[in-house]
Amino acid sequence: MTRTVIVTGGTGGLGTAVVEAFLEAGDHVVVPWIFAKELERFGGEREGVTLVKADLFDPADAERVAAVASGDPSRPLGAVVNAVGGFAMGQPVASTPFEDFEAQLRLNLRPTYLVTAATFDRLKASGGGAIVCVSSRAALKPFGGASGYCASKAAVIAFAQAVAEEGKAHGIRCNAVLPSVIDTPANRADMGEDAEMVPPAEIARVIRFLCSPDSAPISGAAVPVYGRA
Repeated sequence: MTRTVIVTGGTGGLGTAVVEAFLEAGDHVVVPWIFAKELERFGGEREGVTLVKADLFDPADAERVAAVASGDPSRPLGAVVNAVGGFAMGQPVASTPFEDFEAQLRLNLRPTYLVTAATFDRLKASGGGAIVCVSSRAALKPFGGASGYCASKAAVIAFAQAVAEEGKAHGIRCNAVLPSVIDTPANRADMGEDAEMVPPAEIARVIRFLCSPDSAPISGAAVPVYGRA
C-alpha cells in the first residue's frame, strides 16, 4: 500500500531532495507552500505530489495540511518530515535585539511543533509512523554570532526526543538529523568551492531511511549527516 509523507519546506534546497527521495521510494508526498516563487523553484504540479497552500506558522493551516495528508485511506499518512527552518548570522548576543533572537526560535520551532501536533493523532490512527525533524550540527557545536540559530536547533533535538517518548506507546518514532553546512548555491557562493558541505541528496537518503521499516528500532536519535572531506 502506498503511504503518504508530509515534507514541510519541500520547495527549498534540502526539501526538494527529500521529496525526490520519497517519490523514488514510491510514496505519495504532500508539500505545503505559501509563496508563488516557491512553486516556480519546485517546478509546479508533479505526479505523486499534492501541493497545499498553507502558512505553517498558523495552527489552522497546519491542521488543514494534516487533514489533506490523512484524507485518503488508500494511502494513509505514514511519515512527517519537518524541514522548515532558517539561518541567521551576525547576531552577537550583546548587540542583537531580543526580537531577532526570538525570530530564530519561531522560524525553527513553530512550524515543527504545529505540524507534529497536527499529525500525531493521525499517525496513531493509521497504526504508527515516523517523524523526522531537521536540526543542525550547530546544535551540538555552537558558534558565536548565531545564538538564536544554535539555540533553536538544539531545541529541535530536545523536542524530537520528547515526541519520541510520547510516541513509544503508539508506534510513532521521532528522530532528528543534524546536517553540517548544506551544499546549496547560496552556501557555495558564500563559502567557496572548496568548502566541506553535505549534498542535499545525501541528507534526504538519511531522512528516508529514518522513515523506513529498516530503521524501526531507532527513535529519539540525533543523527549527524556531515560533509565528506
